Amino acid sequence: MRARSIWGAVALAVAVTLGIPAAAFAAEPVTLESSRVLDDSGVLDASGVASIEDAVDELRSETGADLWVVYVDTFENPSDAAEWANTTAQTNGLGPNQYLLAVATEGRTYYLSGDSSGPVTDEQLGEIEQQLVLPQLQSDNWAGAGIAAAQGLTNAISGEDVASSPGDGGGVSSGTVWIVLLVIVAIAIILVIALMRRRKKAAAVDPRAGEPAELAAVSTEDLGRQAGSALIETDDAVRTSEQELGFAIAQYGEESATTFRGAITTAKATLSQAFTIQQRLDDAEPDTEQQVRAWNAEIIQLCTDANATLDQEAAAFDELRQIEKNAPDAVVRLRTELGRVSGRTAPAEATLSRLSGTYSAAALGAVADNVAEAEERLRFASTGLDAAEQDLAAGDLSSAAVDIRAAEDSIEQAGILLDAIDHAAADLQTAEQSIRALSTELQNDLQLAQSQPDPEGSLANVIGATEGILAEIEADRAQGTYSPAEMVQRLQAANATIDSVLQHVRDAEAQKRHAETLLGQSLSSAQAQVAAAEEYLTARRGAVGAEARTRLAEAGRNLVLATQLQASDSVSALAYAQRANDLARQSMQYAQNDVSGFSNSYGLDGMMGGGRGSSDGSMGAILGGILIGQVLGGGGGGMFGGGGRSSGGFGGMGGFGGGRSSGRSAGSFGGSGSRSRRGGGRF
Repeated sequence: MRARSIWGAVALAVAVTLGIPAAAFAAEPVTLESSRVLDDSGVLDASGVASIEDAVDELRSETGADLWVVYVDTFENPSDAAEWANTTAQTNGLGPNQYLLAVATEGRTYYLSGDSSGPVTDEQLGEIEQQLVLPQLQSDNWAGAGIAAAQGLTNAISGEDVASSPGDGGGVSSGTVWIVLLVIVAIAIILVIALMRRRKKAAAVDPRAGEPAELAAVSTEDLGRQAGSALIETDDAVRTSEQELGFAIAQYGEESATTFRGAITTAKATLSQAFTIQQRLDDAEPDTEQQVRAWNAEIIQLCTDANATLDQEAAAFDELRQIEKNAPDAVVRLRTELGRVSGRTAPAEATLSRLSGTYSAAALGAVADNVAEAEERLRFASTGLDAAEQDLAAGDLSSAAVDIRAAEDSIEQAGILLDAIDHAAADLQTAEQSIRALSTELQNDLQLAQSQPDPEGSLANVIGATEGILAEIEADRAQGTYSPAEMVQRLQAANATIDSVLQHVRDAEAQKRHAETLLGQSLSSAQAQVAAAEEYLTARRGAVGAEARTRLAEAGRNLVLATQLQASDSVSALAYAQRANDLARQSMQYAQNDVSGFSNSYGLDGMMGGGRGSSDGSMGAILGGILIGQVLGGGGGGMFGGGGRSSGGFGGMGGFGGGRSSGRSAGSFGGSGSRSRRGGGRF
């Protein structure tokens, strides 16, 4: 979560630039009143409020839709703009025809929340944000942003171009109109010339030139979807193979796994290349269609190569494990393991209860339902072992082997879910230590700053803003539950700002010590974030798409680079650690969004949270990717390599090797009737 971090950075920057004390107030999701404008940030005057309300009245009268516009300083609990706006909309019972524009005036983030089953499509909402609202916010035209949102919604529902006649928060003179008209004519002429040149260029350069016929026949959009699916399937194959390798080592020792470990290492390296290319496609840099096609084709080929590497060892691995031959012993062994893991749920629940007394829901969000999820996996494992015993009694060794493998996977995931709670508790303590260390570092910086000459008074503003952040954090810790990770971000942002002022007064040795201190904190935070995202994704991989996996892979790569450079180049190492931290947080956010929309996408109501309706634990197995093949494509999803065997029992996606298909493409989660669109952003 980043709102407090943004607050710190922005507030201090404003203090330095304008020479005034910085002050901002974080706001949790608000209660909407009858007025369609809520200005907790105090950026509107009476005429601005009236202008927005007039635009909303016009929206209602022309389309029947409605809009609330909310201005706060920063978003808090949750701090993500989309989450905050959607939470506010949902808690206030907004329907499919009702929209909410949320703006954090100090945090400089915004989001237009709308239900995907409403009259305005997700694509149109994105156009309204980017083409109408964002330009107004970038110029601090707060009223204009609300008017633009209302006008865009009116246009979209009326079947017009969403960008036509955007509101600007004030009237214009006739002279201005003529100027605007002349500018529009000039722009039109330029656009015509540009389009003619572009068409000539497009005619000269075919983005599919030189491609094989079978590739050229695929549209660029479909090629991107295929690449996303390939990343998901190959990542699942690698994760499953690693899990299977762990089972084999537990049974037969490390020496038996040498060949298979080498195959996994090679496959992971190949997959890492594919994820790096996908991250390049996802970044802010614009890409030509030729580049997009070439990179997506390369991703598909790399995933094919990674799967082939695993599949080459699948038969040998199958022979090593001999599950069918050892099925009776496996059932006994797994019954024992099931009991051991089941005994961990009560202590884990107690740990969560203890943590919730100190830490906020945001701090525990990644593990809040882990006990319930673990119990789902354990129920599924128990049911699977019952089925395996029935298969053995009937002499059906093949089906028994599939059920045993599914039970193994389920027990393993239950253990991961419970481990994650213990890891979260440890990470929170580490974050507490980071808060103390960073606070001490800031206090030292304040002493240094206070000893410096300040003829223009700008340093005093930085000092005042920094003292304000330290006081606010101390008050937050004393008053109620809080998120240590969020506090660390705020302190790091404050550190970065005051460092930019003090850099010239520190000697080389002092700068090195300071950088090493910050690097240690950033590395610790990044390691915790990457590990938490890894555990979350692994136990819920049936729902998680390519974006979360890509960010996690890149976070891991940057963390490795940071660790390697820690001793020799602390400046570069710090940059890599901070990048890893950011990517891991993004990965977790994407993954949580995917999971929250998963049940709606496939009609699995009640799967998340308390009201589960699967007495056999099958819904948890679907979320964990153990049963995803049966639900989405039928059958067991293949035990070994790329096979598609169906046992008629519980089945699963386990087994060493690649080539599995999940029956879905990336980004397919979050179906109708949800507010899970990705959009908004910074301004």
